[in-house]
Amino acid sequence: MKFSYKPKGVCSQSIEAEIKNGKVYNVKFTAGCNGNGKGISALVEGMDIKDAISRLEGITCSERSTSCPDQLAKALKSKADN
Repeated sequence: MKFSYKPKGVCSQSIEAEIKNGKVYNVKFTAGCNGNGKGISALVEGMDIKDAISRLEGITCSERSTSCPDQLAKALKSKADN
């Protein structure tokens, strides 16, 4: 299942990803820190959705109460609950 998510409170403007058989694939961040987005994407590629959520959820960026990894966790969580 491919999906797109509009993150809140971060530099990224959108997150696209795919979930197949409970695993995360093809994560793409639009805007934001290019290197960090690519790094996050590479690290979660093929990871179990629950593991990705538990590792990324709650990470903050500077003074913000969220981050791009946290927003990816929120996106995945919204799809895991479906």
